[in-house]
Amino acid sequence: MIDIELRHHRELTGDARAALIDIYADVRAPLLHLPNYALTAFTERLDRHASEPGFEAVIGYDHGNPIGYAYGNTIRAGDRWWTRMIRPLPADVTDLPTLALKEIGVRAPWRGTGVARRIHDELLSGRTEPQITLMVNPAAGNGKVLALYETWGYEAVNEVQPSPQAPPLVAMIRPRVQI
Repeated sequence: MIDIELRHHRELTGDARAALIDIYADVRAPLLHLPNYALTAFTERLDRHASEPGFEAVIGYDHGNPIGYAYGNTIRAGDRWWTRMIRPLPADVTDLPTLALKEIGVRAPWRGTGVARRIHDELLSGRTEPQITLMVNPAAGNGKVLALYETWGYEAVNEVQPSPQAPPLVAMIRPRVQI
């Protein structure tokens, strides 16, 4: 197992912001020319997400170098996360406080090593929301990313078109604590 340090950030400090942007630029390099994936679009989303309730990021470091991250925040009934769904979800889903996992990424040399799962699980470890939701591009990695999330306990529940520039995404949900 790779020895990595996991650091929690409940505020977007300058160092945390710089690390998140650096990792994102590396992880999404092949897509940065697309409007939704452009670095300026990411930094605008990051700054907005960091100002929302319950923001938290976990950044993984290997020998002091940032290698991966996951971040999200708490959403509730009526949040735009829920209202952008193609089909309305039942109130017993949307009324629950939910951790919306907004971003997760790991640099290429650490992919397939379990680092993404460790960062993900560390983010969830201190949360109290009863469920977690995320959106994934079903074409990412030729479907491998969606399949990976399924092995982590997520279930596809809807489709989303978050913005005109974004690709269609699949919304997934899982309970925070799995039985």
